[in-house]
Amino acid sequence: MITVNAIGDICPIPVVKTKKALGELNGPGEIEVLVDNETAVKNVTKMAKSSGASAGSEQLGEKRYRVLITVGEAAAQQLQSAKNSAAQPQGQDQQEAAAGCRTCAGTVVAVGSDRMGEGSEELGRILIKSFIFALTQLDDLPDKILFYNGGAKLTVEGSESLEDLKTLEEQGVEIQTCGTCLDYYGIKDKLAIGGVTNMYSIVETLQNAISVLRP
Repeated sequence: MITVNAIGDICPIPVVKTKKALGELNGPGEIEVLVDNETAVKNVTKMAKSSGASAGSEQLGEKRYRVLITVGEAAAQQLQSAKNSAAQPQGQDQQEAAAGCRTCAGTVVAVGSDRMGEGSEELGRILIKSFIFALTQLDDLPDKILFYNGGAKLTVEGSESLEDLKTLEEQGVEIQTCGTCLDYYGIKDKLAIGGVTNMYSIVETLQNAISVLRP
C-alpha cells in the first residue's frame, strides 16, 4: 500500500500527489490518502474514480480524513494506457498545424490578471498561484503562456509563481509578457522570467493556437 500524506496541503496538491501515486503503481494495488478537509476528500475521490479505480473515505478525527483507493486489474490497465499515451509525441495533425509557423502552438495559456475569478482578491491570488502550479503537473504541458494586463505582475521579481514558471520554462514552455503592460505598471526592469512580446504577436499566437486555456 502507498500512503499519501496531504494533510495541510491546499488545492490542487492533494489531487496532484494522489495522481502521482497512481502513476507509481505498476499493477493493481491500494493507496491511502490522508487529508484534512472534506473538499479534498471529494476531489481525490472524484479523480480516483475517473481513473477507473474505486474509492471510499472515512473520518479519522477532527480535520483528519482517509481516502482508500483500490486499483483493480482493469483500472491498472487504464492507468498504464494513459501513461503510454502521454509519452507519445504530439499527433500528426498537430505537428502539421505548427510546421513552419513561427506563432503556431498546440496549447496556449492566456493569463490576463494576477488573480483568478471574481470576488475576494486574496482568494483570487491564491487561486491563480494554484492554477500555475497545476500547469506544472499536467502530463501534456502547454506550448506557450502569455501574460498581459495584470497578469504581467506574475512574471516579475517577487511573484509567488516564479518557481513554478521557471519549472515550466525549463521543460520547454515558452513564456511571454506584454511589454506595454510591463511599461504601464512600471515593472519592465523587474521581469524575471521569459521574454517580452507585443499585442500583435499575442493576437497572432492566439489566432493560430489549436487550443487556448484561460484561468
